[in-house]
Amino acid sequence: MKPEVKRYSTTVGTRTISFETGKLAHQAGGAVTVGIDEAIIFAAATMGGVREGIDFFPLSVEYEERLYAGGKIPGSFFRREGRPSTEAILTARLTDRPLRPLFAHGMRNEVQVMMFSLSSDGINPLDILAINAASAAIMISDIPWGGPVGAVRVGRVNGQFVLNPTFAEMAQSDLDLRLAGTRDAILMVECGADEIPEDVMVAALELGHRSIQPIIDLQLKMAAEAGKPKRAATFANATDDLNKLVLDRVSGPMNELLDKPLAKAEFYSGMDAILTDLITALCTDDPESPAPKDVKAAFSEAEGAIVRERILGLGKRPDGRTPTEIRPIWCEVNLSPRAHGSGLFTRGETQVLTLATLGTLGEAQELDNLSPIDTKRYLHHYNFPPFSTGEVKPLRGQSRREVGHGALAERALEPVIPAEESFPYTLRLVSEVLASNGSSSMASVCGSTLALMDAGVPIKAPVAGVAMGLVTDETGRYKILTDIQGTEDHLGDMDFKVAGTTKGITALQMDIKISGLSTKMMTEALDQAHTARLSILEKMLAVLPAPRLELKPHAPRIITVKIPVDKIGALIGPGGKNIRALQEETGVKIDVQEDGTVYIASTDGIGGEAARARVEALGESAEIGRIYTGKVVRVEAFGAFVQILPGVDGLVHISQLDSERVNKVEDICGIGDELTVMVTDIDPAGKIRLSRQAVLEGWTAEEAREKDKPRGGGGRPSGGDRGGDRGGNRGGNRGGFDRRR
Repeated sequence: MKPEVKRYSTTVGTRTISFETGKLAHQAGGAVTVGIDEAIIFAAATMGGVREGIDFFPLSVEYEERLYAGGKIPGSFFRREGRPSTEAILTARLTDRPLRPLFAHGMRNEVQVMMFSLSSDGINPLDILAINAASAAIMISDIPWGGPVGAVRVGRVNGQFVLNPTFAEMAQSDLDLRLAGTRDAILMVECGADEIPEDVMVAALELGHRSIQPIIDLQLKMAAEAGKPKRAATFANATDDLNKLVLDRVSGPMNELLDKPLAKAEFYSGMDAILTDLITALCTDDPESPAPKDVKAAFSEAEGAIVRERILGLGKRPDGRTPTEIRPIWCEVNLSPRAHGSGLFTRGETQVLTLATLGTLGEAQELDNLSPIDTKRYLHHYNFPPFSTGEVKPLRGQSRREVGHGALAERALEPVIPAEESFPYTLRLVSEVLASNGSSSMASVCGSTLALMDAGVPIKAPVAGVAMGLVTDETGRYKILTDIQGTEDHLGDMDFKVAGTTKGITALQMDIKISGLSTKMMTEALDQAHTARLSILEKMLAVLPAPRLELKPHAPRIITVKIPVDKIGALIGPGGKNIRALQEETGVKIDVQEDGTVYIASTDGIGGEAARARVEALGESAEIGRIYTGKVVRVEAFGAFVQILPGVDGLVHISQLDSERVNKVEDICGIGDELTVMVTDIDPAGKIRLSRQAVLEGWTAEEAREKDKPRGGGGRPSGGDRGGDRGGNRGGNRGGFDRRR
């Protein structure tokens, strides 16, 4: 029997969002499709049992980009989707962050949310649909959860906010704000911006939160009409009595430890010692004694409670700083003599080294995804090795966190990267986290700014970043913390990363662990971050105040040449033969654009200039009376064909090869020899007559034209460019050419 299908829709701004359930994946806990126009996302949410021994909430959120949704076949060798693309990983992370805080604390059941693209119209982005689809799938499922969540994208075109803009509108927008939240508060922010002022950003956040309300209303209606009864879940076993007992026992030694600010390793070592003593005291052979894992959970609760109270009540942070104080900063540039640019940024116990590489536009990354953007010339990669936190772990390739932090740093710097027209390079930045105690992604932004300036990249403005934290309690007290370290990130309620220039914000990312963040709190955090950003920029610019005026010696210099579009084929040659030969001869790299722009990259000035001359010659046309030196490309009994310009050759009749009579063409030249010749005539068909005799005897253009006139009868051959004009002169009597002297 065909199932009953339920359809719902609502309007956000001017766009209609449609939800559907009941048709697909009926064995999943909950399944929906969500779409705008012909862009459709499928999502399914399912809850399992409890894995033995786990001490965390095992939530997994996965997004898979199916290229069939856009009518594409994957470009990989196997022609199927493999490891998730960067865009897919970022969408999964974007969806995970607003969902996770709304699951009850201590829940231990496995929960999996899976999404994939069903249809992509190339007009509407899919990421916001994925968040709404995931929320709706959980809402109608049997999974206990504190949602729903609504999500929206806010752009700004010509100074006006646009809700859920299309790709075309986003290309004109100076803001890309993705926001998710509940009825009462904002849960997640991900934003890229072109130096947007703080007050404009706050207005965009307020608009975004108002705009998700219809989506929340719709999901509540779906849950009431199509939702399943919620199942009971399993939670951690720590009791209120155990939590109180542990808090009482560790409060003294923990406060004593926190009263003397320590380095990260010393702090965690001290905490481990307190925990070890606690387990020894409480976990005895008595059958009534608590299990070690329950004591650990209670210890974690106590640690959070004590640190929070010290911050809220005493204004004391774990390392002794005030709420607005930034850790000590020092910077350095030019660490690698062979890299094109390098910048080291150290803030407290966090240290990041970024190295910049400049390449040709042909080295831009080709994207195989559902976005209309098919290449990317600015790349930022982030590596977080285990030694950066003093640990030893197997290397498993790039983690989702590394992908996300690299994308955040890339987003922060992208608005200041010079345009391709003025700086025709592909740029790759790699941020190596050498030590970490919080805010390594923002340290990557700072180190990358230094690396770009050290490389001589004319960035629009330097960018700095800082991570803001939040500590709250149930009474409504809160403190916003500037430049949070690892402990404050772990125990606090918010990690709010802000990057920008002196003029405005270029990137935001917010993760929270509570049920939401008010606009008032976010405004305070942005103002506090602005002050911190200016202070950090001041320290960075003291090391290198502006981009270097010259590129490093080993960086490629790019020469730009414009040729006629109809000459592109001649430059490239059959199967790329010509361009490969030119690159090998001159030691350069050449990229050719569809509009005839040619970029020549070389670390050797002589080779670059030689390539420039060869390429510029493509745009030239043969002129009567002008002298050229070219190679003989074909020899016939009646004369030699000489290539005087790339793809252009003409005929030197045997009578014009020398001042004296020539019996055989081969007596003067052979294929591959160079001849210096003068153009004596170009007929209406474009065939070119050349004369070596004119050069030897110093004829003027008029003399050459007169003395090299075709004689009676069939006339003298005139040659032609190699594109095919001479091809018809090979039959019969050589096209009527007079072979007599």
